[in-house]
Amino acid sequence: MRSAQEIARLLINRYNEVTQSEFGSSELKLHKLMYFAQRQSLALTGKPLFRDDFEGWIHGPVLPDLRFFFDFSFTVQSDSSLDDTEKYIIDNVISEYGSLAAWALRDLTHEESSWLKSREGLNGNDRGVEIMKLADIYEDAKKVRLYDHLYDMYLDEFEDFEGEVFTSGYQ
Repeated sequence: MRSAQEIARLLINRYNEVTQSEFGSSELKLHKLMYFAQRQSLALTGKPLFRDDFEGWIHGPVLPDLRFFFDFSFTVQSDSSLDDTEKYIIDNVISEYGSLAAWALRDLTHEESSWLKSREGLNGNDRGVEIMKLADIYEDAKKVRLYDHLYDMYLDEFEDFEGEVFTSGYQ
């Protein structure tokens, strides 16, 4: 399974290609798109996209391995190593959330029960280092209305959609 750093490089490369614009250097936006990619992967496949854990920080889910990501010789990674499922997941996330500002993405993650659980017992100013459990993110994934960027519609809008997309449950 890939690391968060590898997926982040691939996500930024896909973002640049899909949107025909530069991702920039917003670490806040990167963390939130990575959260949505992980949640999307759990929703579609029942498996995580990458192995690293999120922590529930003040401004939403954060991957500690991506702190200062743009400060240390960041290089975009070619997406040629993405398999079809990874590419589909990342492209869906970019299509659905990529146009949103970092702070709008932050606000969306503040509605996620996995983040709220990681913040239990903390006041609003506490940084927080509680790991967001993958099982909790999986529970959030069950509530997601899945989007298909290829057809620009939600999966439940397809005539032959039968409701359940999970291929295997996360334990």
